[in-house]
Amino acid sequence: MADSSDSVSVDMDTYYPRGKEHIVKTSYGLVSVAVYGDPDKPALITYPDLALNFVSCFQGLLYCEDAYSLLLHNFCIYHISPPGHELGAARIASNIPVLSTDDLADQVAEVLNFFGLGAVMCMGVTAGAYILTLFALKYKHRVIGMILVSPLCQSPSWAEWLYNKVMSNLLYYYGMCGVVKELLLKRYFSKDLRGCAQVPESDIVQTCRRSLDERQSSNVWRFLEALNGRPDTTEELRKLQCRTLIFVGEDSPFHSEAIHLTSHLDRRLTALVEVQACGSVVTEEQPLAMLIPIEYFLMGYGLYRPPKLSISPRSPLTLSCISPELLSPESMGLKLKPIKTRPSLQV
Repeated sequence: MADSSDSVSVDMDTYYPRGKEHIVKTSYGLVSVAVYGDPDKPALITYPDLALNFVSCFQGLLYCEDAYSLLLHNFCIYHISPPGHELGAARIASNIPVLSTDDLADQVAEVLNFFGLGAVMCMGVTAGAYILTLFALKYKHRVIGMILVSPLCQSPSWAEWLYNKVMSNLLYYYGMCGVVKELLLKRYFSKDLRGCAQVPESDIVQTCRRSLDERQSSNVWRFLEALNGRPDTTEELRKLQCRTLIFVGEDSPFHSEAIHLTSHLDRRLTALVEVQACGSVVTEEQPLAMLIPIEYFLMGYGLYRPPKLSISPRSPLTLSCISPELLSPESMGLKLKPIKTRPSLQV
């Protein structure tokens, strides 16, 4: 375990200057936040999916050279891990209550307070997208934009509730066993990537499988219990006034959920990108499909890939610095209908 953590740390330092992990004490317990980049720049908050952390959920996107120049040049990135999901995490004591999704959203607010952050950009994947959306609903003035990947907004359907309950019981009694790992990999990746009897699973899936072995099963169980009791936020979504870019893989089990969420957001401020031949974790399976939409999305905030920015990187990123015309659909550089991206176009 120690050797694995050390090797990851070296790799991350290669890509992210001045990276540092902070253990932040909140009203809801300790939470790990890995900070990369210049803290004087605008903040980008990330939150991963169930049983993942920033390494296993975002490295595919952030290790791309173009994503590096685009995101890290413009932002200081604050990777928030769900409680007990960070690298080398210890088991959360059994006498500590299981947090609800509301608690986790409030915990994000306390993390922002710890670092003295005002309004931030958010990027979350599935469960993480739900937590950050809930955070945005509760603290509207603290979110100026969201990039959501295969997001959730409704309470679990009976099928999802039962699926999660089976996984929860397996985690509780048997830990991170083979069946749980297969259920999680099915949640994350498309069938093609997971392979079959004739086709071996991809390197991405194998790497993720190994990372799941490092998770504390009881900590994953806690996050899953919170997600299985999440409230429906559909009716509140129209209250959001921040611009939102949504990605979803066409093979994601949460594809219809993402479409539902998109339909309830303000269409003037929302764009949807459907990625073909991809599961839920687009950041790992098809990260190149995200680059151009994200670049156009950020242009609306005066943020660009070239070194010379139109605004100072030290300026707070707030809606007050955005002209009204940049809030139009055309300014996003994206059509307000699904954009099909094929793997062949990403070579």
